[in-house]
Amino acid sequence: MTITMTDRAAAQIRAVAAEENVDLEDTMLRVAVVPGGCSGLTYDLGWDTTVREEDSVEQHEGITVLLDKKSRLYLDGSELDFTDGLDGDGFHFANPQATRECACGESFAL
Repeated sequence: MTITMTDRAAAQIRAVAAEENVDLEDTMLRVAVVPGGCSGLTYDLGWDTTVREEDSVEQHEGITVLLDKKSRLYLDGSELDFTDGLDGDGFHFANPQATRECACGESFAL
């Protein structure tokens, strides 16, 4: 698999889906890398109901995850986690390919 997901991240994704009335049977989590942030690239999470031709489809604890071809290359070996501690709450990626990250951890470079 391209990415892994911690139990905390999966639980939070399910909680957000329930809060937003998103049916995870019909809706998938799209994980992407897009231009932006201090370091040049940033992570993007969103709901999607369409699998595109270039997408890879992964299953993580009952959550269907979509990754486009470019994002798959940037995210290979990454772990998606969720924290709610003093270091800031939210989803965070541990990306072994990142050569630089901004201080807030929201963007990275390769």
